Amino acid sequence: MATKRTTNPRAAAALSLHQVIYQGKSLTEILQSTLVTDLDESDRGFVKDLCFGSLRWHYALETMLESLLAKPLKKKDKDVECLIRVGLYQLQYQHTADHAAINETVKASKALKKPWSKNLINGVLRSYTREKEKILKKIKPHTAFPYWMIKRIKHAWPEQWREILEASNQRAPMTLRVNQSKISTADYLKQLEAEGIEALPHTHVSSAIELKQPVNVHKLPNFMQGYASVQDASAQLAAHLLGCKTGMKVLDACAAPGGKTGHIAESSKGLEITAIDNVANRLTLVKDNLDRLGEQATLIEADASDLAAWYKGNQSASNNSDKSEKGFDRILLDAPCSALGVMRRHPDIKVLRQESDIETLVELQQQLLTTLWSILKPGGRLLYATCSILPDENEQQIKRFISAHKDKVKDRVKVVALDVQWGNRCDYGRQIFPNNDNMDGFYYCLLEKPKNL
Repeated sequence: MATKRTTNPRAAAALSLHQVIYQGKSLTEILQSTLVTDLDESDRGFVKDLCFGSLRWHYALETMLESLLAKPLKKKDKDVECLIRVGLYQLQYQHTADHAAINETVKASKALKKPWSKNLINGVLRSYTREKEKILKKIKPHTAFPYWMIKRIKHAWPEQWREILEASNQRAPMTLRVNQSKISTADYLKQLEAEGIEALPHTHVSSAIELKQPVNVHKLPNFMQGYASVQDASAQLAAHLLGCKTGMKVLDACAAPGGKTGHIAESSKGLEITAIDNVANRLTLVKDNLDRLGEQATLIEADASDLAAWYKGNQSASNNSDKSEKGFDRILLDAPCSALGVMRRHPDIKVLRQESDIETLVELQQQLLTTLWSILKPGGRLLYATCSILPDENEQQIKRFISAHKDKVKDRVKVVALDVQWGNRCDYGRQIFPNNDNMDGFYYCLLEKPKNL
């Protein structure tokens, strides 16, 4: 189905959901498309809330639809189904007055150019208001997640799984990263206060500030001058853990959209930073982030695991230089992962991620680890990070990597102990669960390559 355009926010939300649910597109990308950006600011916010909420409760809404529709709608009419989802979300989760939710959703059907759907939408939503109690009894606890996801999380964390699921269904806070090279966290808090924006410093992350209520970034003091960026506190830990120092060569191996790249650049002057991503338009986001911050990096469009495609041309050392001068002092591998730790911020993961993806991702992660380790200087450090909560992608991944290198004297792996107060200690690295200290779920493990003997 060709993408339609509309100025009606409910219809825009329905068309956005259609692209996620039935075309497998990322909600983040859709919200940045003209389908949404052409709307005025208040409507954009409303569309975002409808999309986030409808995807957060996707599986509960599926159960409602199964009860209310005599038979599934045809493939060509799934946009109508998505508009019904929007109406149901308003009735059940936004607690919109019945008449307003129903009438406005029915009006939005006009934008879909399917006049026949008006009566269907009206009938289904009115049926829900009459049969609500009976339908809600069919919605079991944790219906907001696919079964395979519940099973994997429960198996991984038998004592914490309920809390993890509950936290993953909450709204994420708007957290800022203060650019310490331009202003202190304390002084930026004063600037926010002067603008009437309520905020508090984060408990464990010195650069992080949590806003009481989200605001448009253009209302943030000196945002366009690079004084602050929007970034979850857990993601800000990467630059802190890398501990970059002046003159170091640093690689951000899976860099887009560039939040961590920018933070690395802010953390120390005189760094030689290389940022890689294999998608051109995502690499543009990295450049945009760096430009706003007034920072620079060498940007390369490539697969980080394919050294032949990019590494030789990236060497600053000449062919006659000492071998030890080649490679990187610090490498950040923010690996492609299931992203099950950030579902509160990206609820479309519940719909887009499949269990079959995990095995593929695990092999890709191991490939990246092995490849990038080979270009880490002796004495250098590689930070392995994911926004996953699955041990398969995290500490088990590190265990496998260490085992593969235990007999390689010059390539041994040392795990650097993290003396920190955040997260949960694992055999290797630390795991943050969603909503630990109001942070996204993340995993970090810092590895060091011993100097050659």
